[in-house]
Amino acid sequence: MRFVTTTLAITCLFLSCATLSVFAQDTSESSVSSEVSDLSAPAAAPIVAPVSTAAPVVEPPMTKPTLVSTSKISAGDTAWMMVSTALVLLMTIPGVALFYTGMVRKKNVLSTMAHSFAATCIVSILWVVIGYSLAFTPGASPWLGGFDRFMLQGMDFIRETGMVTVHHVAQTIPESVFMMFQMTFAIITPALITGAFAERMKFSALVVFITFWSLLVYAPVAHWVWEPTGWLASLGVLDFAGGTVVHINA
Repeated sequence: MRFVTTTLAITCLFLSCATLSVFAQDTSESSVSSEVSDLSAPAAAPIVAPVSTAAPVVEPPMTKPTLVSTSKISAGDTAWMMVSTALVLLMTIPGVALFYTGMVRKKNVLSTMAHSFAATCIVSILWVVIGYSLAFTPGASPWLGGFDRFMLQGMDFIRETGMVTVHHVAQTIPESVFMMFQMTFAIITPALITGAFAERMKFSALVVFITFWSLLVYAPVAHWVWEPTGWLASLGVLDFAGGTVVHINA
């Protein structure tokens, strides 16, 4: 009896050990298969936060003379405009002066030549004082400019900060160069008119005429055509060489 009991106990112990080993083997195989399946599965793509690209900042167009950095000034444009200023001035002195002098009698040669020189002097002063401001600054109406550049106030060059004023019509050259270039056109226009009354008008009357004509006729017409806020410019009128402002006006 004791032998049978011992035999049964040994048999049960053997069966239990075999069952545990089989279970352990199955567990290890399942874990290995799960690891293999995890390795064979494609890796999930990393989540990347979308990068927001800011739109480029576009500067609004200039509508009036503005201070800008000197780095925006073109040396080539500035040099060419200064040469052009000298060339246009040569059209008046001595160009128009010699041309009209050759058309009058000998006794009126000096007075006729003095007309062109007088126009140059008078218009230069008027242009610096108020003419440029009336012609090339945005005014309250499309008919005439304002007084922002009276005596050229606000036309600055600040050496410490490297800033210079440019006109909104010519943004790559200093405003002072633009003012001088336009002044030569303001000079030659009344000088062209003097040929109509050569030998017929006193010099004092000529001085009065040029003064009032430059302020009341030339400056408004130049504003109409060459200032973007002028009423003719708003209609799309283009005058690149003075066909309207200079020749028709004269």
